[in-house]
Amino acid sequence: MQHVEFIHTDHFEQKYHRVKAAPELALFIDFFWETDFDDLWKQYPEGFSDVLFPNTGYSYLINLGTPFVMQVGDKKFPMKTDGFLPRHKAIECYHKTGNKIFGIKFKTSPVIFEKKINFAEYRESIFPLSYLADAAIIKKTKEAGSFKERVAIVSDYYSKLVRQYSGSLLPVKIVTEILAECDQNNDFSKSVEALAARYNISTRTLQRYFETHTGISTKKVIQILRVRKAVEQLLAAPAQFSITAFNYYDHSHFYKHLKSFLQKSTLQKLQPHLKLLETLHKTEH
Repeated sequence: MQHVEFIHTDHFEQKYHRVKAAPELALFIDFFWETDFDDLWKQYPEGFSDVLFPNTGYSYLINLGTPFVMQVGDKKFPMKTDGFLPRHKAIECYHKTGNKIFGIKFKTSPVIFEKKINFAEYRESIFPLSYLADAAIIKKTKEAGSFKERVAIVSDYYSKLVRQYSGSLLPVKIVTEILAECDQNNDFSKSVEALAARYNISTRTLQRYFETHTGISTKKVIQILRVRKAVEQLLAAPAQFSITAFNYYDHSHFYKHLKSFLQKSTLQKLQPHLKLLETLHKTEH
């Protein structure tokens, strides 16, 4: 059985604990999450997989149960312990009885204040978490008795780190402000040059900020936001979906862009929705 983000919304809304980060961590962390699969093992005795569309940032995965398999792009990685997961590619996680994962979905990690890390070097694979997260905090998180306790532990840790380095926040503020504005205004067409000029920095500096903090280039991050928002609207309200609202020329332009981010199996799940979109597009003309 395969569950696909945006399509099988009930699964992702009901079978995962999820809570947003506190305001003081909002520059760095989107949300915390944890699997809640106990009642699914009887329904899927052979296991199941969850497919997620490409996203910005990355996730810290803390394994609270048995080994699982994570597919990033077209590569599969057996996960026996904790890991760093880049999110700019489509992913598929294969779950079996006993799996339990706690995750932190980062925009960028405060660890960058303490260690010279360029997240552009962490984007083609899953990496061990030991270098990127405090071992004592991981241990304490695993020993906690609930999702709520785990969120409190890591929130307290990162809040102290952010307050300690509050004077070094300018680059991450620029990155997150640009992404928030693109998302809120559905504006994905501004050039890197125009964005850099707004902050009175060079395009090279802006690119360095994005690659260092998010792992990928300014343009690629914005395009991931664009395709995610377009797919989300298409599936939630197809009759109201507008190609031009996301700066696509036509149906084929959107399809080509979407196809560049997804696996064939995920595209097959989307075909009924894409057919409807094509019908709507022809009706408009």
